[in-house]
Amino acid sequence: MATVTNLNIRTDKEVKEAAERIFAELGLNMTTAVNMFLRQTIRENGIPFSLKLNMPNEITMTAIAEGRRIAADPNVRGYKSLSELKEALDEV
Repeated sequence: MATVTNLNIRTDKEVKEAAERIFAELGLNMTTAVNMFLRQTIRENGIPFSLKLNMPNEITMTAIAEGRRIAADPNVRGYKSLSELKEALDEV
C-alpha cells in the first residue's frame, strides 16, 4: 500500500471556490481532482489535460429560450407528422 502524504498549496480564494464549483459539477472534490492531475502528469510526463464543462454558447442559449417560448405559446400551431408539416409549408 502506498504511503499517504499531505500536500499544502496556496491559491487565491476566488480561484479555489471557482474550481470547487466546477469539480462539484463533475462529481469530484478538490483532493480527487488534484490526485487525477498529478497521476496523469506522471503518466504523460507533462501537463496532461483540461477538464471542461460543455456550456452552451450565447447563440444556443438564445435558441433554447426561443424554443421554450414557442412551446409555451398556445397560438403557435404544432404538427403531428412530417407530412402534416409539409402540407402547411406548401400552403405558404
